[in-house]
Amino acid sequence: MPSLAAGGGEKALVNLLGQLDYGRYEVDLFLLDHGGLFMSLLPPEVRVLPVPVRYERFRRPVLRSVLSSLRAGDAELAASRLLYAARSRIGRTTAVREQYGWRYLSRALAHAVPDRYDAAIGFLEKTSTYFCVDLVRAERKIGWVHIDYDRLGMDPAFDEPYFGKLDHLVTVSEECAAVLKRRFPRYREKVRVIRNIVSPMVVRRMAEAETGDLYGRREGETIIVSVGRLHPQKGFDLAIDACKRLADQGRNVRWFVLGEGDERERLERRIRELGLEGRFALLGVKANPYPYMRQADIYVQPSRFEGKPIAVDEAKMLGLPIVVTDYRAARGQIAHGENGLIAAMEPESIASAIARLMDDRALAERLRRNLALEPLGTEDEARKFEALLEGESEWRAGIGKQAFCSS
Repeated sequence: MPSLAAGGGEKALVNLLGQLDYGRYEVDLFLLDHGGLFMSLLPPEVRVLPVPVRYERFRRPVLRSVLSSLRAGDAELAASRLLYAARSRIGRTTAVREQYGWRYLSRALAHAVPDRYDAAIGFLEKTSTYFCVDLVRAERKIGWVHIDYDRLGMDPAFDEPYFGKLDHLVTVSEECAAVLKRRFPRYREKVRVIRNIVSPMVVRRMAEAETGDLYGRREGETIIVSVGRLHPQKGFDLAIDACKRLADQGRNVRWFVLGEGDERERLERRIRELGLEGRFALLGVKANPYPYMRQADIYVQPSRFEGKPIAVDEAKMLGLPIVVTDYRAARGQIAHGENGLIAAMEPESIASAIARLMDDRALAERLRRNLALEPLGTEDEARKFEALLEGESEWRAGIGKQAFCSS
């Protein structure tokens, strides 16, 4: 993993590691950055590997990186940093730039992991998988895709040879699996589905940690909450425009977003343009988002595309009426009218779904009741992961290092 900063993939990794039997597995974790919200949640049995000195020099700003590399007599690294900077400016999407920048980044990470493993796991698409394939010595290699591959803007021609070298390619929903099988038909037999692990007991316990009024709730208002990175994928620009439509209808709503990202400036500018400073707020990352979710009236996931968002499952565990947009995997989590509402991917439809929940109290209560009856825990997915390792290999439990999560 690149880091354990806030994010669905990062949270999924920490949750998975929390379910493993460390009497049977030794786990090393390689991260490009040892900071991040979820570092403190790692099980103590997980050994976090050090970052190589060459990479510490490589990741500095270009001029400082080049000069420090030359002073260290490492002309190859200096050249790689310049080429990486140049390549990072070429490509139609951020994802493509990351893919083709790997050639130069990998030179700073050579020999970062000296040991040999029973398994190497690239727990995120792109760099994590390339690291696993190119730089880790292991008997078995597993890649992970947490998103709708077709919507991330990657170049399949770059990934084709990497996926060919994996023993398994794991994704988080049947919808995402179907995309991978269609996009990479040669490797369809490698594709497996392991859902993100979420524990209702843990989510509910953490939701009770804060008992005070977190929103300063006003009489008669409806509190809406969303969780996610401030990234175009998450559709918070659509949420802002939907909030404007609700405000124009005279509805007493305030909408709060928990998350951080590169889109903050653009989203704040849109909030000001629409005069929503008192109605739509970006609260940043919260170490414990669950009290904020529990105290809200409605949860909204306005995404343009997703794999299987953990936040939606968490909102279900807290019994919140939910609105999601019609991204490809939405119907794998929400049955429209039964445990939530699915809106079209545009502001008017999102606003209409929220207004429906506000006006139809019987509908909102029915959704809550149905959620209370729905089996929501996914802790058993860890057993599927272990079966993937042990049932489809010739390993013997308890011998050697049996799991490795790569950058």
